[in-house]
Amino acid sequence: MKRCLILSFLVLATASTVTAQTSDLEPSLTQVLIIVGPSTHPPGSHEVAAGGRLMAHCLERADNLKSFKATVVQGWPEDDALLDSAASIVFMGDTFPPQRLQNTDAILAKLSQMMQRGCGIVCVHYATGLLGQDVAADGEHPLLHWLGGYFANKTCPHHQGIAKIFPSATITPAAPLHPISRGWSEFTIHDEPYIDNYFGKENNQLAPNVTALATSMLPPEDPSQQVVAWCVQRDKPDGSGGRGFGIVMPHFFKNWNEENLRRFILNGIVWTSNREVPQEGVQSDLPNLKKFAPAAVEVSQR
Repeated sequence: MKRCLILSFLVLATASTVTAQTSDLEPSLTQVLIIVGPSTHPPGSHEVAAGGRLMAHCLERADNLKSFKATVVQGWPEDDALLDSAASIVFMGDTFPPQRLQNTDAILAKLSQMMQRGCGIVCVHYATGLLGQDVAADGEHPLLHWLGGYFANKTCPHHQGIAKIFPSATITPAAPLHPISRGWSEFTIHDEPYIDNYFGKENNQLAPNVTALATSMLPPEDPSQQVVAWCVQRDKPDGSGGRGFGIVMPHFFKNWNEENLRRFILNGIVWTSNREVPQEGVQSDLPNLKKFAPAAVEVSQR
């Protein structure tokens, strides 16, 4: 009987150790919510719904990520469970979607609750943008604090960013030791990376908790170092916090084929989800872009 008890104890101890090790290696399911807002850009540009599907595909099928579930929703979800379970919320659309959807005040209030509990936020390309009607006269808006900065449309009273398509923009890592910078290197792209983005009232300087992740020397006729991607760690004394990531590309849907850009964005989503970014960055094999049902893969030249 004594021997049986000892054997039972050893079996339970071993099982307990295996369970603990498995738990360490396989994190619980991380929920990412991708919200697609309105867009009126021509086929082949923005393609926000197809871009959302593409990001979800890559997150769920990445070679070196486990336990990611990405849900793509057109507009604001009616199911609060999707919002309450999200580790990070990703926005695609023509300007910051909550400002273009109905019931903006209620959506911003819910987002504020999510940010307070530590939910991450990611804005891709024009989803980083705000119009003059969205902001206070001095540029104040919750997105400035949630994301760390935003693209100020030319209608803004306090600051006007620049939206221009550049035939050749070289994107350079600005914080090579940051987890979001893992596995991607400098690349050159034909796209519309917004420049002169807005980071706050202190002479438009990045706040201490905001990190410039990528820069580009633009515009070519009068170049200066422009921040085209950034992140924020929202730690506060009251216990609220979380992470934000903004990137002002891609404008052209075909540019999702650029592996460095794609990895950059996927790394940002993982980081804002409070998960460890793989040392080599998120590894994703991308099928033909037509799989994601864009209106067009490339902009018509006609």
